Amino acid sequence: MVTAEDESMNAIVLAGGYASRLWPITKHRPKMFLPLGETTVIDRLYAELERSNRIETVYVSTNERFAGDFEAHLAEAAYDKPRLSIESTRAEAEKHGVVGGLAPLVERESIDDDVLVVAADNVFDFAIDDFIEYFDRRRAPTVAAYDVGSTDRATDYGVLAVDDERVIEFVEKPDEPPGTLVSIGCYAFPRETLPSLRTYLDGGNDPDEPGWFVEWLHTREPTYAYSFAGHWFDVGTRASYLDAVDWYLDGGSLIADSASVEHSSVGRGVHVMPNATLVDADVERAVIFPDATLSATTVRRSIVDEGASLGDLEVVDAMVGAYTQIPGEGAGA
Repeated sequence: MVTAEDESMNAIVLAGGYASRLWPITKHRPKMFLPLGETTVIDRLYAELERSNRIETVYVSTNERFAGDFEAHLAEAAYDKPRLSIESTRAEAEKHGVVGGLAPLVERESIDDDVLVVAADNVFDFAIDDFIEYFDRRRAPTVAAYDVGSTDRATDYGVLAVDDERVIEFVEKPDEPPGTLVSIGCYAFPRETLPSLRTYLDGGNDPDEPGWFVEWLHTREPTYAYSFAGHWFDVGTRASYLDAVDWYLDGGSLIADSASVEHSSVGRGVHVMPNATLVDADVERAVIFPDATLSATTVRRSIVDEGASLGDLEVVDAMVGAYTQIPGEGAGA
């Protein structure tokens, strides 16, 4: 007898956004390439999908603007499963929406197997294989869900209510959430459900957030929630990214061997990348990219991009673009 566990399953990694909330840091790089210790946000996901015996092919859905970056990144990596599937957009205004891009991808790639769909900006600590095993037991659409513990936070996500793990209510980004259990952008769909993506779009429904699709789907076929404890970070804002870095570094710091740190205080959650220079600096909960220079500067809860040069400053809750110079060249004392 052939069981679900014996059949192939594909994964779709959603990496087509333009991450405008993280500009200027992500204006010229995909946010999934942001460092997370010695790895990156997306490499942590790639590695887990590579290890999963259930996953056969990983379709990486990105846009034309960043396709070259993804191609170069994969060419240098040792993964066997990922392959690019490129959406024909180059700017935020041209986006088809997640569901609007997902249905054509399934059709373009002739996908006819069970599918794991996961947003590439997700950082979580449950095992992908545990989620897949739960899905295999249910043989029904499955949503990974996390209790954010606050209705204020829940308004930013798809909020669900469950009865014996079955989704009985799903509301995308509600003003008044029915609870604090939210969808984290990780889904599993049986092959039989995939045609519903096209049915949903052809019905004139919202093509943007995948939560709108789940809100529509759970009233038509049983849909289940895989709830997990532990940690989850939606790397879409400066604060959430730095929270993920702090968690990944376990409250410590990471300083590249080639970085120069003199007479400086480096606190928790700090990643100082290669060839950065810190002199008389005080840094906490921050990422300092390669070749950046901090002189007599305090940095708190901030990201300083490559080649930036900062002197005699206090930088708090900020994102400093690449090659920024403050004070600028020729500035007086």
